[in-house]
Amino acid sequence: MSEPTGKPSVDEQTSAAEAPEGQQQGAQTQGETEQEAVQQEAPQDEVSVLKAALENAHHEVEKSKEVYLRLAADMENLRRRTQEDVAKAHKYAIESFAEALVPVRDSLEMALAVENQTPEALKDGVAATLRQLEAAFERGKVVVLNPVGEKFDPNKHQAVAMVPGSSVEPAVAPNHVVMVLQKGYLINDRVLRPALVSVAQ
Repeated sequence: MSEPTGKPSVDEQTSAAEAPEGQQQGAQTQGETEQEAVQQEAPQDEVSVLKAALENAHHEVEKSKEVYLRLAADMENLRRRTQEDVAKAHKYAIESFAEALVPVRDSLEMALAVENQTPEALKDGVAATLRQLEAAFERGKVVVLNPVGEKFDPNKHQAVAMVPGSSVEPAVAPNHVVMVLQKGYLINDRVLRPALVSVAQ
């Protein structure tokens, strides 16, 4: 049996040398674990942010979709109402003018019903009926074209003859209307019928 020498044995020296190294490894492992945990938390935070952004984007898309659908419905209603208004305008556009013509027909029927009229009474009746017709034309924005002495306008006049301007009194300048053979008519500046005219050479 060996006597104690007071010096550590070889095994004790080896254990003493290995102990700090194990402690260092444990410290390194703990540090690595904490770093990995931080690295894992960072992507999870990014995923949460992206999810929130995606949900917000979906919400905005739904809001925009609702606005679009509402506007589309409004436009469709407006289009339908406009079509209905146009159809009614076409259907009843002549109503006012026809209403103004009814008294003219009444006057003509009354004139025909009277027997043994004198020429003067007949003439007066026709003149009164003509005034009613002119009032109806005015109400319907119908304008009579009677362009004697005016410059010939191919958009409103139809020339049926050319005559010397000096052949009439007073003399008429060339390319001006000498005589109206048939009056023309406008409605809201649109030609219903051109005036038939003779024009000075």
